[in-house]
Amino acid sequence: MQLEKDMILLNKEFATKEEAIRESGRLLVEAGCVDDAYVDAMIDRNNLVSTYMGNFIAIPHGTDEAKKYVKKSGISIIQVPQGVDFSTDSDEEKLAMVVFGIAGVDNEHLDILQKIAIFCSDVDNVVKLVSASSIEEIISLLEEVE
Repeated sequence: MQLEKDMILLNKEFATKEEAIRESGRLLVEAGCVDDAYVDAMIDRNNLVSTYMGNFIAIPHGTDEAKKYVKKSGISIIQVPQGVDFSTDSDEEKLAMVVFGIAGVDNEHLDILQKIAIFCSDVDNVVKLVSASSIEEIISLLEEVE
């Protein structure tokens, strides 16, 4: 998984899940991975099916129809130590402390998703990401997934 320093943000706060998704998408746009329209598709996707994955992570990505907006595969990572609520109903709290924005050419995003899911299936690994004090530390943790 090729991680770019300029696609990782530390210690961010968001009032809503939409703000968090838009920021993860903005990083993908600025890195040349996707067109602007992909960011709206990320919101649409989350409205259809929550991109909250459990263990304090969310993995926003575009709808199948949005694949045409993907120029190259990429991943953005945003650390949100205070968490952002990804729940869809007021009876539950789905707090995401790490938000991974992904875009994949062809089906490359499935490989990216699988690696993130395996790493984050251990909540201790998520704690390490949330506690990381540098971008280099996050890259080092995630490169172990290869």
